[in-house]
Parts: sequence; structure tokens; C-alpha cells
Amino acid sequence: MSEPMIDVGDLGLRAGERTLVDALSIRVAPGERWVVVGPNGAGKSSLLGALAGARRTQAGSVRLAGRPIGRCGVEELAALRALVNDRWIDPFSATVLDTVLTARYRFGAENGARDAAMSALAEMDCAHLAQHDVRGLSRGERQRVAIATALAQDTPVLLLDEPTSHQDPGHQAWVLAKLAARQQQTVVAVLHDINAAARFATHALLLSGAGWWRAGRRDEVLTAQELSTLFSTRIEVTSVGQAEVFWVGQDS
Repeated sequence: MSEPMIDVGDLGLRAGERTLVDALSIRVAPGERWVVVGPNGAGKSSLLGALAGARRTQAGSVRLAGRPIGRCGVEELAALRALVNDRWIDPFSATVLDTVLTARYRFGAENGARDAAMSALAEMDCAHLAQHDVRGLSRGERQRVAIATALAQDTPVLLLDEPTSHQDPGHQAWVLAKLAARQQQTVVAVLHDINAAARFATHALLLSGAGWWRAGRRDEVLTAQELSTLFSTRIEVTSVGQAEVFWVGQDS
């Protein structure tokens, strides 16, 4: 068995006096695609921050590629993982291309930076925006540029907070298909759309926001019973062709 790309042991996360995650232990193998699902305020974004080394934990450990995350310097972290959230700060005018090129800084002086940046933009259907001012983009376009920046960083781990947020249906499918095709990378993504999560993921982590969690293979964890418990709402599932579609049932 290969060494896990992400190894989380007995992780604890709190928000004030509230326990978000208690004793979380998961091992994420290279190339796996994990989705994190849970109600609002469950600690999903906080967990991504902890996996990235950007948020302090209250207990436990995180290892990336065998390295304790607390012992990794800034340059090593930049080579191991890329983190995308849906909060962007663009304090001054810059082209989309220049924004994505910031991801190539860790490589130093290298002639292929522009090609790598343009390739990432094309992958996110943003190549036509390369010379646009990043501050003038729509929220959906800006989110795809943020993902393109993470792709250009060329790390073995991608941590994505709602990568399909602000996207129209076509681009929601586009983004997830492109991410799923990057089998050389390990992806952990927070998703609120259960059906998108089920199509995208190989594994799932359910966070309750009250400490308890459930993790495992997608078909073992993303079930109507588990999701009904997680959201305190009756979730039904229907087979449509070869796919299963989740929907919110009406309480009797």
C-alpha cells in the first residue's frame, strides 16, 4: 500500500466553545478525490484550512506526503498543496494572466511560466480572459481564474472550497470534469451539491459540526440514510438510468 498523500490523525477543531470536529482520522491516497459535505457552519472550510497548514488545530496531526504540516516552511507548503477559497482580494489592477503567473513564483526564473499559466486558464475555460483586468470579472469567472491559479501552482494536493460556486450549470459540469480528469493529483473539495459530489468523488467525508463525522468510499457514505441523519432532513434517492439522484423528501 502506498503512503497516503494526506494523513490526518485524531484531529480536533473548535470554534469558540463549540466542537466542530472530534478525533478525525482519515488517510487520503494519491489520486483520490474526496468531497467534504455538511450543513452550514459544520467546519468544512476550517478543515480545509487545517489541511493546508493555514489554520491552527486544537488536537491531532496532519501530514502531507509524509511530512508533518507544522514542520513545513512556506516554500515546502507551496510545493505540496494549493488552496482555493471563494474569497478573493484583488487590491489593484492586474491582468488575469499576471494573476495566474503568481502561482509560478515558487519555480523561480523559468521560461515555461507563461505556457503553464495559459494552459491552466484554458483548462478552466478562461484563456479568452487572459488580458482582462481581474477586478472586472464576474464572480464565476473569478472563481475559475482562482482554480486556474491553483492548477498552475502544480502541486500534488488540491484543496478546493466550493469550486463550483457562482458557476452556471455548464461551467459547474466543466470544472468538475476537468478536476476529475487530473488523476495525478489528490483533490479534497467542499461541495454543497450532493449530486455533483456523488458524480465527482471517489470518497466522502461527512461533517456534522457537532464533533461526529463519517468517512469512507463514496457509495458507502453518500447514502440517503447517512445524508438524512447529517442534515436532519429526509433525503431520498432515485435511480435515473445508471445514476442515482438525491432529492429532499417531504416529511409526512
